[in-house]
Amino acid sequence: MPLVGHLRELRRRLIIAVLSILVGTIVGWIIYPQAFDFLKQPYVDGIQPLLERKGFKADLVLNGGVGSAFSFRLKLALSIGLVISSPVWIGQIWGFILPALHRNEKRWAFLLTATGAPLFAGGIVVGYLVLPKGIQVLISFAPSSVDVLLSLEDYLNFVIRTVLVFGVAAEIPLVVVMLNRLGLVSASQLSRARPWTIIGIFIFAAVATPSTDPLTMLFLAAPMTILYLISEVIAKLTDRKRAKTRPEELADDEVSPLDED
Repeated sequence: MPLVGHLRELRRRLIIAVLSILVGTIVGWIIYPQAFDFLKQPYVDGIQPLLERKGFKADLVLNGGVGSAFSFRLKLALSIGLVISSPVWIGQIWGFILPALHRNEKRWAFLLTATGAPLFAGGIVVGYLVLPKGIQVLISFAPSSVDVLLSLEDYLNFVIRTVLVFGVAAEIPLVVVMLNRLGLVSASQLSRARPWTIIGIFIFAAVATPSTDPLTMLFLAAPMTILYLISEVIAKLTDRKRAKTRPEELADDEVSPLDED
């Protein structure tokens, strides 16, 4: 396809992607009340026990000028639109890239997408589930005589950042498998590094989780450890398959049969 044809194809796919995001944003604007209640639920679940036990008040406050409520709703609607329309605009990106890939590259692209999407979604679900506990622990540091007033913008950013951390963390084992597939890391190297890797996972979980509660940290560290062990098993199977398809390599001090003739 000539350059002009590629540019026309790119323009067509960009228009489709932008229109899908626009439609998704309109839908997000319509379902804003339900979406806001869904995002606020971890906050409600997290502080309710504290409200009953310590008796202090904790509210979400929308700071800013007269148009703050409108801009916040528009921001949330746009975020919802990006999520709702993601199958369309991601499909347009793949539709533009795939024709340039070889058959083997296409197979790996589909495999990565089919594996990475569920892992990312699962990480987001786990992150959403641990939010109430994290919020509860963080707010518990406030004195009982203090009313906690949280910015609505800050709370939304906190929720998005937390679930994204869990989602990205769930992709780490997939990265390990790809490094092994590319020959950059072997299964034996992964086995030797396992103790230090697990320690690193728990350190990462302790830093990334929104609270100092060990239970919240375990919600992130335990799945990451299990996924890492699974990726190690996959790496072993890959190395065995690679060893069968490749001729055996000789040691440095071993004589080649060709040299003996």
